[in-house]
Amino acid sequence: MGKEKEEKIQRVGAALISDVLRWVLNTVLLVLAAVLCIALIKETFEIFSYLFLHGNAVYFHLLEGILVFFLYFEFIALIIKYFQAHYHFPLRYFIYIGVTAIVRLIIVSHENPKSVLFYSIAILVLVAALYIANTKLLHRE
Repeated sequence: MGKEKEEKIQRVGAALISDVLRWVLNTVLLVLAAVLCIALIKETFEIFSYLFLHGNAVYFHLLEGILVFFLYFEFIALIIKYFQAHYHFPLRYFIYIGVTAIVRLIIVSHENPKSVLFYSIAILVLVAALYIANTKLLHRE
């Protein structure tokens, strides 16, 4: 009887620790989402001010700003999906973020053809991973 009671206390303690850590994680993710929303609004303002206030807008900088905007947007969408999926990060969202980040990297630093080729291969690998993740091979029942 003493052993059963001890096991029950351990299960309750483990559940309490798990709940406290989940609460801390969720709180920090909400703070991060708020910071990302502020950064998204700031980036939107910068894109529009750069587009309309600078007559000689360089589309290179404008495109870079748009891709940064989408990175913020995708991270916010990832946090939303985390809460909608009952505390689970979908793999495909990380792949979307990776592809967007690499495309931004190609646009920003495209001086070296070898690095652009390697970045392109990395995008191909990520797209292949996305295809595999969306097939029935990785779906759980």
